[in-house]
Amino acid sequence: MLKIGFCDDDLSVLKELQVLLDHYRVEKNRELVYTAYQSPLELLADMEKGLRFDILFLDVLMPGQTGMEAAREIREFDTAVKIIFLTSSAEFAVESYTVGAYFYQLKPIWAESFYRLMDSVIAECKKAEQRSLIMRCKTGITRIELEKLICCEVMGRTLLFCMEDGRTLESQGKLDDLAGQLAIYENFLRPHRSYLINMDYIRTLSSKSIVMQNQEEIPIPHGKYSDIKTRYLEYAFERQGIVV
Repeated sequence: MLKIGFCDDDLSVLKELQVLLDHYRVEKNRELVYTAYQSPLELLADMEKGLRFDILFLDVLMPGQTGMEAAREIREFDTAVKIIFLTSSAEFAVESYTVGAYFYQLKPIWAESFYRLMDSVIAECKKAEQRSLIMRCKTGITRIELEKLICCEVMGRTLLFCMEDGRTLESQGKLDDLAGQLAIYENFLRPHRSYLINMDYIRTLSSKSIVMQNQEEIPIPHGKYSDIKTRYLEYAFERQGIVV
């Protein structure tokens, strides 16, 4: 079930969005739930407590804190949510993409364009869901996008997820279990009992270690280099990204 948030200081806009979504949900037979906010501060307070949304509709201009400012705060701890800005002016269109906005919707919102937008963003959410993990982290329930996961290290019962944006997320679990979950994805490799890596982020590979793009150096156990090199070269050839 997808979770959707609406944030707009105009009650009439919130009502319009709720009506549109209710009609869409019935006509398309979609499982959707939504929560409405009149203030970005209320939205941020709930998200800081661990509430997560798949899709967020944010009004750009609101008193106290703008939707753009709220989006920048949200991106500090949630890079997965699809943000759709709502406004009656296109002047913020370029700025909206600096926070990874999915779309920029001009008001008034017509049913036909809203339906097309929902079809598109839901399809994107489903694709992302197929290549993501839902983990209980220190910051709350977090969706980890696998294409942005550089590597994972286990320390005792703690899993440390190193992400492309520089964040390190912590969760409790076993690396054996995680490796089993990701076995269906050909880009993940376990070169060492304490590490699971995304081969798309390998910078250099030598007989003693693998250096990832974030400078993480992963030791290669004695006698394992040949197998690891073969696996990586096969993957690189398949992806047509190898240079010899």
